[in-house]
Order: sequence, then structure tokens, then C-alpha cells
Amino acid sequence: MAKLDSKIPEGPIENKWSNYKSKQNLVNPANKRKLDIIVVGTGLAGASAAASLAEMGFKVKAFCYQDSPRRAHSIAAQGGINAAKNYPNDGDSVYRLFYDTVKGGDYRSREANVYRLAEVSNNIIDQCVAQGVPFAREYGGMLDNRSFGGALVSRTFYARGQTGQQLLLGAYQAQSRQTKLGNIEMYPREEVMNVVIIDEKARGVIVRDAITGKTKRYSAHAVVLATGGYGNVFFLSTMAMGSNVSAAWQAYKKGASFGNPSFVQIHPTCIPVHGEFQSKLTLMSESLRNDGRIWVPLHKEDAIRIQKGEIKPADIAEEGRDYYLERRYPAFGNLVPRDVASRAAKERCDAGFGVGTTGLAVFLDFKDAIERLGKDTIEAKYGNLFQMYEKISDENPYQTPMMIYPAIHYAMGGLWVDYELQTTIPGLFAIGEANFSDHGANRLGASALMQGLADGYFVLPYTIQNYLADEINTPRFPTDGEEFDKAEAETKEILGKLMAIQGKRSVDTFHKLLGKIMWENVGMARNKENLEKAILEIQKLRKEFWSDLFIPGKPEDLNPELQKATRVADFFELGELMARDALNREESCGGHFREEFQTKEGEALRNDKDFAYVAAWDFKGVDKAPVMTKEALKFEAIELKQRNYK
Repeated sequence: MAKLDSKIPEGPIENKWSNYKSKQNLVNPANKRKLDIIVVGTGLAGASAAASLAEMGFKVKAFCYQDSPRRAHSIAAQGGINAAKNYPNDGDSVYRLFYDTVKGGDYRSREANVYRLAEVSNNIIDQCVAQGVPFAREYGGMLDNRSFGGALVSRTFYARGQTGQQLLLGAYQAQSRQTKLGNIEMYPREEVMNVVIIDEKARGVIVRDAITGKTKRYSAHAVVLATGGYGNVFFLSTMAMGSNVSAAWQAYKKGASFGNPSFVQIHPTCIPVHGEFQSKLTLMSESLRNDGRIWVPLHKEDAIRIQKGEIKPADIAEEGRDYYLERRYPAFGNLVPRDVASRAAKERCDAGFGVGTTGLAVFLDFKDAIERLGKDTIEAKYGNLFQMYEKISDENPYQTPMMIYPAIHYAMGGLWVDYELQTTIPGLFAIGEANFSDHGANRLGASALMQGLADGYFVLPYTIQNYLADEINTPRFPTDGEEFDKAEAETKEILGKLMAIQGKRSVDTFHKLLGKIMWENVGMARNKENLEKAILEIQKLRKEFWSDLFIPGKPEDLNPELQKATRVADFFELGELMARDALNREESCGGHFREEFQTKEGEALRNDKDFAYVAAWDFKGVDKAPVMTKEALKFEAIELKQRNYK
């Protein structure tokens, strides 16, 4: 069982980060050149970390399984990035951003980490503007802001509907500059399959070359995982098809604790599922909730007629529409946090008021905004999003409301890390969505980009030095040692075992079945009976996977099916852990909604007396129950109370 030491600095919360930086150990410039750091992943967290560490003088080896770092899933983020600049002069502050983030996460995040995130948020905007990121600007030239869910202020900076892409290009340019200078060695199309531990410290990785199929070894003084989230365990999600948990999962199996695995986010504005053969869901930016109004028919008979195609949305008069978020949450309206909006949509659809051919959709309507602001203004703000929606749905959102429904989007859970972003394995760090630390049980919109860049640009470059200061006398070491032999043998054994099954069913067949189990039992609503059933069904399906899987081709070739199989094998084990974590947490909080624990109004009912902690799980074997350690959450700067967005 791992012993958890969060390493939270002493002092008032507004001074903790300053106190830490003033007392931490540093590495002098000459010694930095002697130290190697492996960074796995080239999204916002990974690219910004690699660029920053290399700029400081460390030698960095950066890995991505894509053909280019620019293909990281961060590029898909649309709506924006939060910062407490208070440019609109509407009352924002570092403390308010901190408060909104902790409250939005339903009080299940670590206060000190979240305050630091809010504190460095402003630096991110300055950094990105200096890089040339084309944030939207007002007529006078000031950076523009818009609102996102869970906040009463406008603090979200954006680049139309392409914010993630523009931020990633900025980080990629910084990374490319250091690559050209020789401070970063870039390894595309190489997927990390294992973490090498020597003397209880992370000292390297085993990778598989996606083109040749060969396994390779790389050593370093520290390893940083910036590998994103694990929403694809549900098969259908808004994540890129290649997004996976494997690097983090191998670290978990080597001794790194996994924090709050059941905390995944349901995003309310996804284009609804449209067929059995769909493999990917498309997200419509939360920014659309600034001007779009969400509604369903007030009368069930109207909803049924819409489902049958007998009438259109425009046929329903204003008095026949139920703007249910505005009705239930008048203070925040359509900008309630994602978990609240998602559950409200599910409740309306389950009650029979949903629209679309399946009844599993609600309307996101811009009619009032177009009449108030004009079509040209709406097109300038959201044009590329409207265009994307029309291409996918073949409907013009300027003329008829969009249809949306909740879907899996983000993972708040991840590898457990301390204040320094170090896992329970010394020398192994996890940043961005790969760790659990900042979002609690629900992430507010526009905070993912904020955390990724905060960790990479402004947190890890400080904290990793506290560890590396003791490594300056450790020479660079070869990869022919016993530990590397063992780790590579483990990887080859798994690959060989998968190829040798030669059953009759494809990887996607198993992945879809797993996703269905997860969505139905560990999805938007959970209960004891379904969670216990999910564990048994996952175990049964996993046995079938290992006895009836068919992978064509050869392991030493370009073999995407083998690549997918390794990920799905890990998803089976992760899915079971998620169900166990959700079963253990007998409360509702944020995106974790246990049907047995809800208020009379159907809201999440927390149990702070028994569950105000981070659940850190330790691996004990594939067929053995994991062991959970608790990190108690202490709230000194914020009062614990029931969330209220009314």
C-alpha cells in the first residue's frame, strides 16, 4: 500500500506556492545539461513541459504515438481557456476562480493545487500572447472574454472555436525551436508500453515503434507522463480515437497509485448518437451556451410528434417550450456546470420530453440571439462551430435549433500526484489530464487547457527540480541492465500473447461491448446493483477477449489492430477499477451520481463526513482486488456546503 504524502506547503493558501518556490531545491545550469527527462505525450501539457524544460537546459526526449506532435487531442478543444485577468471588470479575481473551480468540482479536489492553478492562470495568457496565439479581441484591441459554465463572470479567453488548436500550435512552435537547437529529441510514432523502475525510481520507458513493430529502450533521470485522459473506455466519447490510458495504466501496475478513477465528465453539448456503427462522438463547444438557449417541448405529445417527424421545432410556440435550465437554475441558467446540465437533460429525456428520432436529444436554440444580435454577430463568434454542426447533421443551425445530448468527454481521475505533480513512484511525474489533482468530481469548462498549460509552463519546471537536485551525481546510464531486460520482456510477452490468441472476434467488437457495459452501468447514473453487475460483466468479457480475439497481420509490421488491442486490454482492467471506485463511494458528487444518494430536487447529495477524500488505488494483480488508500481533503479557505446554482 502506497503511503500518500501530498507535500502541501505550510502557510495561508495565497502564500503556499510562493513559499514553495522560495525554499525548493534548484539545479544549476551546468548540471541541468547532465540530466535527461523523458516526456510522454505532446499535447498542451506535454509540449509546454518539454519546451520549458529544454529552454531551462535539461535534455528532453519527447514521445508521441502520432506522426506529428500537432495531432495531439488538445487540438480538438474548442471553447476557450480560463484566467483571472478580470478584463471585463466584472468582479473576477484569483480567489473567485479558485472558489468556482473547487465548487464546480463539488469539493472533491485539493485546495492547494487548485489555488496554484488559479494563481498562475494569468501568466498563461501572457505567455500565449507573446507566442502569437490569436486570441479574439474587442474593437479597441483588448483581449475578449466570454462566459462558461459554473461562473458568474466572463473569464474565458478564446480563439473563435479553435482555441485548443491555436494554443497547441504555440506550444508546438516552442517545442520545435528547442528540437532544432538540439535540446529535445523528438520520437514520433513510438508508443510507450512500459515504465522501467530501477532502485524504486522511474528511470526509463519501453516503447513500440508503430511502423516497424520493434520494441526500444530509453533511459532518463525522470519520466513525465502527459498522456491525457481515458474517456475511450466507454468506446463512444468525444475524445480522439487514439486516446488511451495505457502509459498511465502501466505506471499503475508498476506501483503508481490511481486517484478517483470513477470521476469522468459527461459533457452536455454533444451531437447525439445517430447509429449503431458510429465510432466517435463530436462535441459542440460549451461556448455555445453563452447565446444558445436549451429547451424541450413543454408537452409530451409535442415531443412525440417531433420524434416522429410530424412537426418541426419552429412549429412549437414560445409558450409550448420548456427552457428547463433557466427554470430550474435561474441564477446561472444555461451556464450551469456540465454535470448539472447533463443530468437535467437526461432527466427530461427519460421523462419522455426528448427530441430527435431517438428521443435522446434536447434543443440548443439561437433564434433569440440572432434576433437580438444579428446573424453576422453570431456568425463571427461561432461560425466555424455552426459550419461543423451543419456538415455532420445536414441541418442549418441558423434556421433550426441544434440537437445535443450528454456524452463522455473528460477524465477528472488519473494518476495520484502530490503538490509537486509526482506520483507515488519517485521520479515519475504526471501532468495535465493524466493526473487527478485539480478538478475534483467535475471539471468546469475551459479549465482543461488552463491546467495543461499551467502544469507544463509554470508548475512542473519548478517542482521537478526539487527531485532532480538529488540526481546531479547520477550519470547517464545504458539501457542494457537487468531492469530494462525485464520490462522489455514483459512488453513482448503481452504482444505475443495477444497475437497468439487467433480467435474470431475483432478488437472493436470487444471494445463496443465494454463501452456499452460502462455507459449503462458506470455512466451518467450509477447504483449499487448495476455497479456490481458491471464488475462481473467486465470480468466475463475480459476472459472472452483473451480467448477469442483475432488480430490480423504480424507484430513486427505496421499493425493498428495490435495497437488497439493493447489499449483495449488496459481498458478492461481500468473499467473494472472505475466500477469498484464508484461502488465504494456511497455518495453523489459532481459527475459521480449514485441514484441512492440525491436530494428531493434530484441534485447530487454529498457525504462530507465519510467521503471527503481522494481515493488512491494500488494494483495488487489482474485477478486480485486493488487496495484503496485515502487522502483526506481539508478545506481551510473554502466552506464546505451543498452546491447551489439557483
